[in-house]
Amino acid sequence: MAWALKLPLADEVIESGLVQDFDASLSGIGQELGAGAYSMSDVLALPIFKQEESSLPPDNENKILPFQYVLCAATSPAVKLHDETLTYLNQGQSYEIRMLDNRKLGELPEINGKLVKSIFRVVFHDRRLQYTEHQQLEGWRWNRPGDRILDIDIPMSVGIIDPRANPTQLNTVEFLWDPAKRTSVFIQVHCISTEFTMRKHGGEKGVPFRVQIDTFKENENGEYTEHLHSASCQIKVFKPKGADRKQKTDREKMEKRTPHEKEKYQPSYETTILTECSPWPEITYVNNSPSPGFNSSHSSFSLGEGNGSPNHQPEPPPPVTDNLLPTTTPQEAQQWLHRNRFSTFTRLFTNFSGADLLKLTRDDVIQICGPADGIRLFNALKGRMVRPRLTIYVCQESLQLREQQQQQQQQQKHEDGDSNVYHAIYLEELTAVELTEKIAQLFSISPRQISQIYKQGPTGIHVLISDEMIQNFQEEACFILDTMKAETNDSYHIILK
Repeated sequence: MAWALKLPLADEVIESGLVQDFDASLSGIGQELGAGAYSMSDVLALPIFKQEESSLPPDNENKILPFQYVLCAATSPAVKLHDETLTYLNQGQSYEIRMLDNRKLGELPEINGKLVKSIFRVVFHDRRLQYTEHQQLEGWRWNRPGDRILDIDIPMSVGIIDPRANPTQLNTVEFLWDPAKRTSVFIQVHCISTEFTMRKHGGEKGVPFRVQIDTFKENENGEYTEHLHSASCQIKVFKPKGADRKQKTDREKMEKRTPHEKEKYQPSYETTILTECSPWPEITYVNNSPSPGFNSSHSSFSLGEGNGSPNHQPEPPPPVTDNLLPTTTPQEAQQWLHRNRFSTFTRLFTNFSGADLLKLTRDDVIQICGPADGIRLFNALKGRMVRPRLTIYVCQESLQLREQQQQQQQQQKHEDGDSNVYHAIYLEELTAVELTEKIAQLFSISPRQISQIYKQGPTGIHVLISDEMIQNFQEEACFILDTMKAETNDSYHIILK
């Protein structure tokens, strides 16, 4: 039975052009295993037979993976046959990753015509560094304030929707894409492999990273949490042009090797195919709602998509008068920086209290944060708020208030004016749509519940509010809001008196 296994292996070796080395390889078996250790199981475990075993179809080889990801960067020629491929990248350079739909006809029909979410990560390959990943990344953040480990080159990318980069996870980006359409994402890796070596004397070997992609589909609640596919590849990152020099060096070393030695190494491929792997364990990050400071184009539409239920009120935006005070503690200052979109500088100002930040001059802030963010931060610190184009005050009228007003008018007392509570509405666009949204937000209802807005004119007529009418409102005009049930549906008309 053992010889029946051995003969096909020998035939395959002959077909691969290694016939001249086959006898020599067998003759060294006894020397490799040592005296008295010769057994067929040991022979089949040798590297020369491992390659043949790896070509045998495993149980799940017939399974076609739903997606394939191809990194457009050459693999190293200095990788042995049975080792994982290694790809060299230049720091900060944009590299294309093609997102390919690999499904058979009829496979995963539930994602036809729908988007999927892919999460990209750059993580450590070495197990030792994986255990201390959080500390390693925090150290990198401290040494490189304001920088990210992984970025998407959005202008060069094709087919990606809603790309996001969480400021608290420097090594992670995500986006939505349609498998039926051409999708290519260009990524940039800004850390280099030697930044995480134990000792830095120069000339040391850098640590390898992994690029991992996890893809998810929507569940019944519209959240992208159902795992579809994961794949990864091994990379090393060098300073600009360093990857090209390393690739050239490896190629020249391989050219100097004998033909027999070259057979032990993989050829260099023009692209790198990411191989299937287990999904990344941090599933808590796969969330449809953005984290604090998360750059999301969806968050600005929460008002228009709001729920009209009184028990489900939309969360109000941060107050306009969110000024930093001298008494603010360092912890509160960190929260203030997050609320005002300065999350990338929280590490720089870790121990700064409100008083410390307010003492910084304009030149200090620009030197620390750069011109664009520096001017923005300085204006925020000094509380320089942009004045709205128009401010009006509104008060909601009720039946009880009407009766009180009638009684007060008869008695001619001034107490009536004290019973009304007015709310300020700040308008920037001076449009009827904006006014509708602001009134809906003020009273915690959906804008769809407001059918029309009228202004009460002479003799009590109702004049439909238009953009031009709003543009002619007087500054700080006061209105009482009255409601009238619409005839056709459950919406209401608003009347400004």
